[in-house]
Amino acid sequence: MVRPVFARHPENPIVRPGGPDWRRCVTFNPGLLYDDDRFWLYERCAGGLRPFVCHIALLVSDDGVHFQQVGDQPVFSPGMIGSPLGSVQDPRVVRIDDRYLMTYAWRPFAWHSHPTGVGVPESFEPTCEGFSGRSEDNQTRSGIAVSADRVHWEHLAWPTPPELDDRDVILFPERIDGRYWLLRRPQQMLGVSWRTQQPSMWLASSADLAEWTEPELLAEPKYAWEGGKIGGATPPILTEAGWLVLYHGVEETDPLLRTVIYRAGAMLLDRNDPRRILARTPEPLLEPEAYYERTGLYIPNVVFPTGAVVRDGLLWVYYGVCDTAIALATTPVDVLLDHLLSCPA
Repeated sequence: MVRPVFARHPENPIVRPGGPDWRRCVTFNPGLLYDDDRFWLYERCAGGLRPFVCHIALLVSDDGVHFQQVGDQPVFSPGMIGSPLGSVQDPRVVRIDDRYLMTYAWRPFAWHSHPTGVGVPESFEPTCEGFSGRSEDNQTRSGIAVSADRVHWEHLAWPTPPELDDRDVILFPERIDGRYWLLRRPQQMLGVSWRTQQPSMWLASSADLAEWTEPELLAEPKYAWEGGKIGGATPPILTEAGWLVLYHGVEETDPLLRTVIYRAGAMLLDRNDPRRILARTPEPLLEPEAYYERTGLYIPNVVFPTGAVVRDGLLWVYYGVCDTAIALATTPVDVLLDHLLSCPA
């Protein structure tokens, strides 16, 4: 079976930091919509690292490669949910019926980050009014925002509780049997009672986006490239074979230096019951190879897909590189599905 190869766009990274003071430092991990024959890209961006206050801004494109900023301000900021000293991160965006829904990660108070050039940055809790200074009071919680026009957003609901560090929360782009479905990656749900010892992918469902079922374990790290932590990447895409889900794994290669490698693989879920994994790639499909994927401002050796669309038989994947810029890679979707179906779970 032919192994899918992702072709990097020759203009990569296609979106780079710069311009307004709120995005002059980094732009990465974008949400994506393809709607009304246009590409709508929701970038996570920041103007500095100390504090590392992140916003979500909007760019649009007719060709999916050359993007223009929309407006002179972010479309979603931590101040819009009452925490101007906080951070909103890693949007994933879907359209369901006549509404646009964005899941996002939220930290009440932004860290101060010091990149090392080698691995995960040294990050410290801030000292500021209103914050206790305790890490347990500054965990990442995930929210859902809503928009009627793709530009104006407001917070809608919290699908995760405040006591959990829970990110990579991603909505399926349509209801299944009348219910909304959501991927999660809670950090603390570990141990015998949770049936996993490592941060894993979980599923929950809801009738109204407000009340959610108890999460069910979907998949835990299994292969060497996944390291000790996996999480959802892009919103699932419905295909004839089932739900195509891209996900990421985090391999720690040197605990002392905190060096890591972020890679991406794929799994296929049953279209009527997403709790059933039909197939899963034992090897990564996208990993740091190009210079801009191996070297960057924040974390070296990172590819982190967060947006994808199928166009003209190709899967277009938008991904953050080194938490610094945004790149684009494509692969024939039928080749990817054929390869997946040769890797039954």
